[in-house]
Amino acid sequence: MAAAGNQNLSVGRLVGKLLLTVAAMFGFGFAMVPLYDVFCEWTGLNGKTGGQVVYEADTADIDLARAVTVQFSATNNAGMAWEFRPLQNQVVVHPGELNEVKFYARNPTAARVIGQAVPSVSPSAGADFLHKTECFCFNQQVLEAGESIEMPVRFFVDKALPDDVHKLTLSYTLFDVTQNFAETAQGIAN
Repeated sequence: MAAAGNQNLSVGRLVGKLLLTVAAMFGFGFAMVPLYDVFCEWTGLNGKTGGQVVYEADTADIDLARAVTVQFSATNNAGMAWEFRPLQNQVVVHPGELNEVKFYARNPTAARVIGQAVPSVSPSAGADFLHKTECFCFNQQVLEAGESIEMPVRFFVDKALPDDVHKLTLSYTLFDVTQNFAETAQGIAN
């Protein structure tokens, strides 16, 4: 009888350890996103762009002697049905100069869809030098069935961009976040 009791105690400990491991893995999964963001900010990897900045037109110092090509790309994450593309594939800009380009999005589905664009810049050495003053990526975009929109991006390239960087690519990946808002609304209603 004592052996069976020890065996049950041993199984109980194993189950407890396994449950603790599952809980730790679940917590680690949730912590990965903020940890990844901190890692990218610290190392400059992944080309993550900063938030909204203010352009001071009165004090802007434009380097007319230097030209930088900025290319644009747009992709949809799996499950996003929108048509999404830049209206210009690239522009040539002078560091310090405010520029505007537009992206086009159309919801071809029969339902309302909420989209969120996530930007990145390559090469990653240039991510800290491309500043957006206005961007559709700052907010979710809501398109009704069949609706389309032109979305502006206003940006400037910092004069401190390293001299060996002549081309930047601003890429957006568009995610369907409609379900996230439906779950939030359902949670509030309950």
